[in-house]
This record gives sequence, C-alpha cells and structure tokens, in this order.
Amino acid sequence: MQVNFLGFPATLGAPTIDYILADRTVIPEEDRRHYAEQVVWLPDCYQVNDARRPIADHAPTRSESGLPDHAFVFCNFNQSYKFTPSMFAAWMRILAQVPDSVFWLLDDLPELRANLAREAERHGVAASRLIFAPRAAVDRHLARLKLADLFLDSLPYNAHTTASDALWAGLPLLTCRGTTFPGRVAASMLRAAGLPELVTQTPDDYERLAVALARDPARLGALRQRLQQNRPTCALFDTDRFRRHIEAAYSTMWDIWLGGEGPRAFSV
Repeated sequence: MQVNFLGFPATLGAPTIDYILADRTVIPEEDRRHYAEQVVWLPDCYQVNDARRPIADHAPTRSESGLPDHAFVFCNFNQSYKFTPSMFAAWMRILAQVPDSVFWLLDDLPELRANLAREAERHGVAASRLIFAPRAAVDRHLARLKLADLFLDSLPYNAHTTASDALWAGLPLLTCRGTTFPGRVAASMLRAAGLPELVTQTPDDYERLAVALARDPARLGALRQRLQQNRPTCALFDTDRFRRHIEAAYSTMWDIWLGGEGPRAFSV
C-alpha cells in the first residue's frame, strides 16, 4: 500500500497511490471525487506537530529585531512564492487602514526587498513599513515570533509549517478558507487549536477582521491568551493523540487489505 501524506497537499493523480490522509476541513466529503486516492479522514488536523519543539529562552526585543517598539506588527513568514499580487494588495489595504502598523516578512531572496518595496509604494504604503527578518535557527525564530501581534495568512496557498510555528509560539493567525487542500490547512489548524473565529470565509471578511483586531487590543489579547491556554492540551499539539489516530488509520488500511478488499475511504 502507498499513502500520500504531508509531501504534497493535493492528489497525486496516480492509480498506484492507494490513500491520502486528510481531515474534514482540508478535504470535505463533497471534494472526494477530485482525488485519485481514497481519502482517510483523521478526526482533528491532518498535520502532525511535535509538542516538544524548543523555543529559545532568550526572546529578543523589538529594537533588536529591527521592529518599532509601539507599532502594531502584522507578519507573514511564508516563502515569497506564496505571495500573489491580489494577496499583497490586500495586505497593503490592511496596512493603509492601520496607520501605526508594519509588516514583518522573511528576508528570503535578494530581489524580494526591492520588488515588494516598489509594490508597497504603488499601493500608497511607505516601503519603510515593510521590515525583513533574516533567517534564524528555529528555536530563535520561534522566540522572536512572540514580538508580532498578528500573522496574516496567504491565499491560495496557506501557511503550513509557518502557521504551526506561529501558533506554537503563541501568535494568533488570521486566515481565509480557500477552495483547495493547500488553501484550507490554516483553517484546519485553527480549529484544532480552538480558535475557529480566526477563520474567515471571504477575502473581504479577512481584511475587515484584520483591521478590527488591530484596532481592538483587548479582543486580540483575549485570543492570544486563549491560544496560550489551549496550547498544552489542544488537539493540534497533542502529538500522542495524533499518533494514536494515524496508527489506527494504518491498521485499518492493513485490515482492509487482509480482508481482500480494495482501498476504500473511511474515517478514524
């Protein structure tokens, strides 16, 4: 048996792949027909997380990270190939409505700074409001994520590992539910972390909620506190819970094969 899991968040379209591991958010029942694989639905988020990942003890200050002390810090640490013109335009509209805000990004490619600075200016946002973070060791990166106020997710391809990083560090993330597997991963994670209200259904709602949260520190602070409280017990970061579910999935696949049946969809 061959199982599609984590390597590619969509169908491989190959008859030699028997199953794909998913959850009901990333592949709802009505989308089964688009998959060559038989869908196996895990009960929480399909993405596994390590509940023992270390976060560096020393958290840098904002000034040490090149951030203004009193600004609202939006961020997105995805690789830049996930940035589309329409998504970047949405982020610039959000910044325009929150004048004392900056946008914190990964310093990924030599061309990135110049290209995004030019696009920001074209949208009426000063290039100086884009701040670029150099790559860092994972534990140090997780520590500095605490300096941000809100992670703005991307479409049509969500944050995946970077969304896990943000939530593990205690940073709230705002997403818009997409129409495909890779555009629904952050929604799946937020539900498993107990923060479903940070999943919006339309781009307009996404922009409105980003601005509303930036203007309402108490509301955002409550979400941040709930994330911190949920982190030790929520399904998203319960590695042993995930282990039990994925082992049950594999055992069921094996039992189906031993019974002489072909692969079939099922839920754990």
